[in-house]
Amino acid sequence: MSRVFDRRQLLHGAGLAGGGLALSAYMPAWAQSVSPGVIRPLPTVSGADITLRVAHQMMMIDGRTSHAIGINGTVPAPLIRLREGQNVRLHVENTLDEDTSIHWHGLILPFHMDGVPGISFPGIKPRSTFTYEFPIRQSGTYWYHSHSGLQEQMGHYGPIVIDPAGADPVASDREHVIVLSDHSPMHPHLIFKKLKQQGGYFNYQKQTLAGLLAGKDQPAAERTRWGAMRMDPADVADVTASTYTYLVNGHGPRNNWTGLFQPGERVRLRLINASAMTTFNLRIPGLRLTVVEADGLPVQPVTVDEMQIAVAETYDVIVQPPDDRAYTIVGESVDRSGMARATLAPRAGMVAPVPALRKRPLADMKDMGMGAMDHGDGGTTMPGHGEMHAGMDHGAMTHASPAPAPAPACAPEHAAMGHCTLPGAPDAGAVPAGGAGHAAGAMDHAMRDFSNAPEVKKTPTVQTISPMPMDRMGDRGQGLEGVPHRVLVYTDLKAVTRNPDTRAPSRELRIHLTGNMERYMWAFDGEKLSEVTAPIAFSQNERVRVTLVNDTMMGHPIHLHGHYFELVTGHGDHAPRKHTIQVQPGGTATFDLTADAVGDWAFHCHLLYHMHAGMMQVVSVRPAGEAAA
Repeated sequence: MSRVFDRRQLLHGAGLAGGGLALSAYMPAWAQSVSPGVIRPLPTVSGADITLRVAHQMMMIDGRTSHAIGINGTVPAPLIRLREGQNVRLHVENTLDEDTSIHWHGLILPFHMDGVPGISFPGIKPRSTFTYEFPIRQSGTYWYHSHSGLQEQMGHYGPIVIDPAGADPVASDREHVIVLSDHSPMHPHLIFKKLKQQGGYFNYQKQTLAGLLAGKDQPAAERTRWGAMRMDPADVADVTASTYTYLVNGHGPRNNWTGLFQPGERVRLRLINASAMTTFNLRIPGLRLTVVEADGLPVQPVTVDEMQIAVAETYDVIVQPPDDRAYTIVGESVDRSGMARATLAPRAGMVAPVPALRKRPLADMKDMGMGAMDHGDGGTTMPGHGEMHAGMDHGAMTHASPAPAPAPACAPEHAAMGHCTLPGAPDAGAVPAGGAGHAAGAMDHAMRDFSNAPEVKKTPTVQTISPMPMDRMGDRGQGLEGVPHRVLVYTDLKAVTRNPDTRAPSRELRIHLTGNMERYMWAFDGEKLSEVTAPIAFSQNERVRVTLVNDTMMGHPIHLHGHYFELVTGHGDHAPRKHTIQVQPGGTATFDLTADAVGDWAFHCHLLYHMHAGMMQVVSVRPAGEAAA
C-alpha cells in the first residue's frame, strides 16, 4: 500500500483524531484515521453441526479491493464457538477448483481429523464436502486454517473459542477476539517465486551508504565483515510492509477496527496471530496486559507492557481501561516496516494517538549463534575468530597472533556461558593477524562447521551452523531487548495446575532448524520434507526431551500437531504447556514431550513460506509395544 501523503491529508488525519494524533516527524499514511472505526463483531457459528463453505471472494482493505479465499463469505472465517465436552461435526464444502483442507490448530483430536493432506487425510477435492467429527476435550482460544498450498495467505483462516464445561476461571466483564494477520494483493505463489529469486526481495530497510555517512546502524568495518559472510543484519522478516497490509479482524489500519468497553471493566482480549509470515510485537499504550492463557491453556497471571506473539501462537490477556478515552492496539511487525492498528474505546468514533514505528532492529552476535560471547551490551560488534569456543574447527584460525595467558580452566558448561575458558581454547581478545578480511574468512569457515552438529546433513540447505547457540527462552525477542518497559518472555509463564505427566524424559532428541537464505531453502537437520526417508518416531506415551537449535538468523515458530509439550524453563511440575514455540535466531529452545497421541502428525515451522519450502517433517507415534521399523 502507498505510504505517500500530502499536508492536507496529514491535517485531515489529525483533525479526525480531535488533535490527538501527534504530528511526529514520521507519521505513515496508515496512522491517519480516515474512518471513525469499524465496530463489527466477527460472524459466529456454533452448535453440534456447522457448515463451512470455502470459496473465492473479494475483500475490502483500507478502501481497496483484493482477491481472497474466505469461508462463508468472510475473512477471517467465522468465529467457531464451541463448549468443552460437546461433540462437533464440521461439514466443509470446497467450491474451489483445487483441493483444500482445514487444520484445527491446537485441538486435541484423532489424527485422521487433523486436516493435513498427505499425512492425516487425502484432502478435500474440488466440488466436494468433507465432514470432520470429533469430541471437544479442552477449552480456550484456538484457530483454524488451510493446510493446502498457500491458501492460508489468501484469507483461509479463522478463530475458535471453546468455553469451559463449568464456570470460566478467568473473570471478565466482556471480551473481544483479536485476529492478527497479513495480506498482500500479490498472489502468494508470486511472493514465493520472488523469495526464491532473491531472499531479501521485500526488505526495503537495508543498510545504505546514506545511513553510513550519517553514522547510523553498523560502522563500515562491521558492514564489511557481515558482507564477506553474505549475511544481512537487517534481514529480520522475509515478507514486509512493502507488500503486506497488517490486519485486525480482517481490517487494515485505516479501517480502524474498534472494540468497545466501559471504564473500569475487565476486558478479555483473545489474541490470535493468524498471519502467514509476521511476528507481531503487541502493546496498548496506556494499558498493562495481564496474560492469563497461552495457546489455550491457563497460566498464572503475569502483567506486562508488551509481548511478542509468534505466528500461530494465541494469548488471552486482561486489560482494565480506567478512563473514558480511547486506546490504540498496536501490532508492530517484528521488522518494524508496518503495523496492525485497532482501537479500544468507550464509544464508536473515538480514536487515540497512533505511535510512530520504532527503529528497526539489526541482528547481533546472539542472532548469529554466538550468544555466549554477547555480554549484554546489545551491540552488533563482530567477534574476532579468537572468540570461538573450543568445539569449533580451529584449523581455519592457525594464523592468529599469540593470545595472552588463558584464564583458569573450568567446566565446559561454564565455558559455554562465557564465564571462563576451556583448556586449549583461544582467548576472547585474540585478533587475527590477517585483519578483518581474514577474520571474516575464518568466521565464514567456522559458521558452517558440521562437527558442531553431526546430526545435520551436509546439503545446500545448510548455509550456517550456530557455533555457540544458547538457550534464548528468557529473551524478549528481536528489537525488544532495550525497551524501557516489561516484555513477556517464556520464562514468565507458569501453569496454573500441575502438569499431567511429571516423569523425567527417557531420552533426548536434538533437531536443528536450518536454512539457506540466498536460495530460500528451509529444512530440519538439512533435509527438506521431500528429501526425508523416515518420520521422526516416538513410542506411545514415551517421554522425550526435545531441543531445537536454530542455525539461522531468523526466528522460527515451531508447531507440533496433536500434542502439547512442557517448556523447560525452570518451573518444574508447573511448566507452561504449549503447542507452538518461537525459537529465537541463533538460539535453542527445549521442551519435554509425552507422545500420547497415536498416529502421524505434522511438525513444522509455521512461517508459511518456510514450510512450503520444506521446513516440515512427520512425527509418527506408534502404539505401545509396536516394534520400531
